[in-house]
Amino acid sequence: MLTVLIDYDSGNLHSAEKAFQRMAAETGAGDVIVTDRPDDVARADRIVLPGDGAFPACSDALRASGCYEAMIEAVTVKARPFMGICVGMQLMASVGREYVDTPGLDWVAGAVEPIVAPGLKVPHMGWNDLILDHPHPVFDGITTGDHAYFVHSFHFHTTSDAERLAHVDYGTEITAVVGRDNMVGTQFHPEKSQATGLRLIANFLRWRP
Repeated sequence: MLTVLIDYDSGNLHSAEKAFQRMAAETGAGDVIVTDRPDDVARADRIVLPGDGAFPACSDALRASGCYEAMIEAVTVKARPFMGICVGMQLMASVGREYVDTPGLDWVAGAVEPIVAPGLKVPHMGWNDLILDHPHPVFDGITTGDHAYFVHSFHFHTTSDAERLAHVDYGTEITAVVGRDNMVGTQFHPEKSQATGLRLIANFLRWRP
């Protein structure tokens, strides 16, 4: 079994790599690598798309990377389990509205828009309590009230409530987890979310959609 974290020059992947490697060792999920090689993505059993930065820049970098076509085929044709993290999750949307409207992957219908939270600081930064909206295998052992770590100024408005799996309250409802079929995405950073995040990573590594 091979899990790949795609490196497209959109964030420091060291902490994510270490968290996934730790949980892969604990769950017997095989190898975890960070790669920018399309051949690695094509042979992967699971794919993780992290991301930090502005939606347009991350979208451009991903589409320009050699991994883009391999990722699309692996996820949409071969149905490999996929996880997007932070901007990697936002890129799953139909469109991002940061600076300029930018097409997303359109894997989960909706738009990424600025957080409007009167009286609260933006970016939304720090710990917040998850509110689970729908059951999902990645939530095994995770309950409403468990904490996750967020750093973002834009959030994902899903078109379908069924595809918003969890949210948090921050002056408004902010999508925390999205998913459908073989795809899941987290707005928070599971690699920085201590026990809750590690449990979610372990669940993803065991997940067989």
